[in-house]
Amino acid sequence: MIKYEVVIYWSDEDGAFIAQVPELPGCMAHGVTQEAALGNAQDAIRLRIDTAKEFGDPITEAKGRFARSAEHGAGREGLACFQGAQGHQRL
Repeated sequence: MIKYEVVIYWSDEDGAFIAQVPELPGCMAHGVTQEAALGNAQDAIRLRIDTAKEFGDPITEAKGRFARSAEHGAGREGLACFQGAQGHQRL
């Protein structure tokens, strides 16, 4: 199971939901719904990992939002999120 944080937001410019994977710089996807954006981001994560393995590049270990927040003493106040099949989604 892939456990990278996925941050999803609406982009007026793109007319779509954008899903970014902060722990994998440049790894992002979009979709017409939040669910589609998350699914596309999961595909992008898998492709990123497969490509890194193929070329022998390092793969950033997934820590997830709450793991990092706990390390730095930040709380969950003000966040609406759910544990998706493969990560967290901020709404």
